This record gives sequence, structure tokens and C-alpha cells, in this order.
Amino acid sequence: MINKNEWLVVGLITSCHGINGQVKVKSLSDFEERFLEPGMRWLQKENEPPTKIELTSGFKRPGKETFIIKFQGINTRNHAEQLRKYKILVKTNKLPELKKEEFHLLELVNLQVKTLENNELKIIGKVINLENEKNNLLVIELFKSQKTVLIPFVKEIVPLIDIKNNFLIINPPKGLLEL
Repeated sequence: MINKNEWLVVGLITSCHGINGQVKVKSLSDFEERFLEPGMRWLQKENEPPTKIELTSGFKRPGKETFIIKFQGINTRNHAEQLRKYKILVKTNKLPELKKEEFHLLELVNLQVKTLENNELKIIGKVINLENEKNNLLVIELFKSQKTVLIPFVKEIVPLIDIKNNFLIINPPKGLLEL
């Protein structure tokens, strides 16, 4: 389950944009409104405590997965440049409500990973992290070998997720778990 007092990284400031204090943001979220709608946001530099800042405007770059946003009080290119590599955070208690078959990726961490072998479910590991650079990947720790493997988070490979009972089932292609 999601701890309601934790932070979730939803974006990464990659560079400044223009001369008026705008920044380019790489989205790590499926919810575009986090970069489009004005309101309070939280920024974090490395492991420092998060600081509050107000988002005044934002737009999605056509054909890209990046956003150009403007924060209150950031009015020059030099000031915007200082925000490079900052993370944009939200409190986990501010996560949007989801439909019945949806879930937040954060809820997958610590789920048991099972496979179907000879018509029996076998526990083979647990989800320890998520990679969300270009594709969604589950980082799974295998109990038998203590190795970690990356599993593409697609319906064909992860056909069942049961948050309530704390497990998911994977159907990995031959050899994927041996990499």
C-alpha cells in the first residue's frame, strides 16, 4: 500500500527554456495536468528537503513527452538554470483517484511476483523498484538467485495484478529471467 506521507517524483527539470525563466520538464507521470494547471508544487534538489513553489503556467511540447513550465518568481534564464536537475514532487496523499482496473505504479513495489508453472502458482521474487525512463519496467528481485531483473510492464508479460492480495503474475518470454 502507498504510505500517505511519502513523496512521489512526477517530473524532472532538464534545462531552461528561453530567457524568461521557463524550464523544460521530463514527465514521469501519466497525469499531464501536473504540468499544465497552475497551483502549488514541490521541488527537491538531490536529497534536500522539498520546497514549495507555485506553477503559473505550462504547456506540452508538440510531439514530445516534455513540458515547458513557468514558476512564480523565476523570471530569468539564469534563475531557471539553477533549477536544472530538480525533481518535481507530489505528496502520495494527492494522487488522483483511479478507476477499478487502474492503479498507481508505486503500489506495485513490494508485491510478490508469481509465475504459473505446471498449473501451479510459484513465488519467484518481489518487485523492488520501477524504471520509468522510456518504458515502464518492473525491477524484480529473484529469491532463488538474489539477482535483479528488469521486466517490461506490458499486459502480455504481466497479465494479472492483484493489489488487494499483494501479488502479480508474470509470463516472461523464455530466457528473460536468466539475463
